[in-house]
Amino acid sequence: MAKKLQEIIIPKEKAVFWLDKNGFWHNKYGKFQHKKIIDYFHASIDKDKDGYYLGQVRDNYREKVYFHYEDKALFVFDVIKDNDITLVLNTKKQIKLKPKNLYIKDDNLYMFFKDDAIKFTEHSLMKISDLLKYEGDKYFIRIENRRYEIKKM
Repeated sequence: MAKKLQEIIIPKEKAVFWLDKNGFWHNKYGKFQHKKIIDYFHASIDKDKDGYYLGQVRDNYREKVYFHYEDKALFVFDVIKDNDITLVLNTKKQIKLKPKNLYIKDDNLYMFFKDDAIKFTEHSLMKISDLLKYEGDKYFIRIENRRYEIKKM
């Protein structure tokens, strides 16, 4: 039988780092620069009933550090165009693009995902720019010869 791990919980008010509106980690010294640390932080993002946190298991305890984020905690960092369009999130998770779940808010593109939303970064927008159209004050995405309107919020 698995031994239950002791939890160490750090509330977001005590976290010394945060995620900005573009998906970059910061602390009081500025934007993180070390790629391995940045990748580790993104890959450690998880969510529970209390919100998003960075989680890690060490020895006999699980640490959860809840953190502030300016807009969203999940971002589309890359896009894979194959038979389907696959979104690669900052967490490294891959999900299928759902065109009916896309929306625009404050000139940013998002996709509803489960009980939250994922924000597209500039890099990921460039990767799908050939699929996006603007006609008559409306935004559309064309996938497999089908056009979907992107709603404005």
